[in-house]
Amino acid sequence: MTETTEGPARRTRIFADLTPLRTSPDYRRLWFGNTVSWIGQGMTSLAVSLQVYDITGSAFSVGLIGFCSFLPLVVFGLYGGAVADTLDRRKLGLVSASGSFALSVVLLAAAVAGVEQVGLLYAVVALQAACFAVNAPARSSMIARLLPAEQLPAANALNSMTSTTGMLAGPMLGGLVVGWWGYRAAYTVDVITFTASLYAMWRLPVMLPQREEGSGDKRASVADGLRFLGTRPNLRMTFFTDLCAMVLAHPRALFPVVAVLWYGGDAKTTGLLVAAPALGALLGGVFSGWLGRVRRHGLAVLLAVAGWGAAVAVFGLTRQLWLGLIFLALAGCADNTSMVFRNTMLQTAVPDEMRGRLQGVFIVVVAGGPRLGDFLAGSVSDLASPGLAVTGGGIACVVAVTLLGLRWRGFARYDAQNPQP
Repeated sequence: MTETTEGPARRTRIFADLTPLRTSPDYRRLWFGNTVSWIGQGMTSLAVSLQVYDITGSAFSVGLIGFCSFLPLVVFGLYGGAVADTLDRRKLGLVSASGSFALSVVLLAAAVAGVEQVGLLYAVVALQAACFAVNAPARSSMIARLLPAEQLPAANALNSMTSTTGMLAGPMLGGLVVGWWGYRAAYTVDVITFTASLYAMWRLPVMLPQREEGSGDKRASVADGLRFLGTRPNLRMTFFTDLCAMVLAHPRALFPVVAVLWYGGDAKTTGLLVAAPALGALLGGVFSGWLGRVRRHGLAVLLAVAGWGAAVAVFGLTRQLWLGLIFLALAGCADNTSMVFRNTMLQTAVPDEMRGRLQGVFIVVVAGGPRLGDFLAGSVSDLASPGLAVTGGGIACVVAVTLLGLRWRGFARYDAQNPQP
C-alpha cells in the first residue's frame, strides 16, 4: 500500500500537475479548446508569412507582418483589459474569439477565390492581433475564477504547454500542409480548429467582474489600472523582471547571423536555434509538478530570470551547435518557470475587478519587450559583435535583476499563501 500511494505522489512531483484538468470541467474545456486553436493559429501564422513571400519575394515584406501586429497588440491589450473589467468576460471572450474565427474565414475565402493582395493579408493580421489582445486578458482573468488559488501554478504551467505546443507544432504542420496541399488547406484547418475554442467559451458560465463593496458600478479605465500598478511594488516587479530578460537578453534577432558565423550552418540551423527555447519551455511545462509546492514566488521569479540571463550568456560563448542548443533550451525552461509564477502572482494578488487591466499590461510587456530586445541585440551586434551582444546581454540581465531584487527586497519574500501586491 505504501508503494502504491508514494508512486503517484512521486510522479506528481516530477510531471505536470493535471489536477486543474481533473477538477474543473470548464477549465478542461477551455484548455483543450485553446490547445487545438493555438496549433491552428500557428499553422496560419506560417502560411501567411509564406504567402506574403510568394507574392512579393521580399523578406522586408514578411518582416512587416510583425509590425502590423505590434501596434494593435499594445493598444487593444490595454483597452481589452479595461473592457474585461467592465463586461461579462465570457461574452467578451466569445465575441473576440468569434472575430478571430471570422478573420480566419476571410483568409480561407481569399485563398479559394485566388485573391493575392498583400494589403489584405496585412489587414487581417492586424485585426487578428486586435482580437487576440482583447481575448487574452478576458481569458486569463477567467482562470482565477475557475480554479482555487493553490491550483493556479499548475494551471499556468498547463497553459504554457498549450502556447509552446502551438509555437512548435503549428509552424511545422503548417509547412507540411502548405507544401502538400497549399494555403487553402492550412486556412481550412485553422477554421476547423477554431471551433474548439468557440465551443469552450460558449460553455463557460457568466463571469462578471467581482467588485469590492462600495466601489460602485463604474466603467473600468486604463488609467485606474496603471495607477493601481504604480502603488503595488510586487506586481511592478513581475513586469520589471520580465523586461530585464526580454529587452537585455533576447538573442532571437541574431539567430540567422550566429547560425552562419558560429556554427557554419544555414536556414535549417536557424530553425533549430529558434525551436530550442520553445522546446525547453515545453519540457519545463511537462516536468512542472514541483512548481505547486513553491511558496516564495518572487524569489523563484528572480532566480528564473537570472537563470535565463546566465544561459543566454553561456550560449554566446559556445561554438558547437549541440551545446548552444542545450543552453537555449535551458533558457526557455527558465523563462517558462518565470512566466508561471509571474502569471500566478497577477491572478492571486490582484482584485478581480483589476485583473483584466493588469493582464492587459502583461500583454503589452510580452508583445513589446521582445521587439525592443530584437532592436537592442541587432544594434549592439552591428556596433560591436554578435558575441558581445549575446553574452553581454545575458550578463546585463543577471546584473539588472540582481539590482532589482536588492532594491525591492520584499519581492523575494513574497509568500503565495499571503499574496501582497
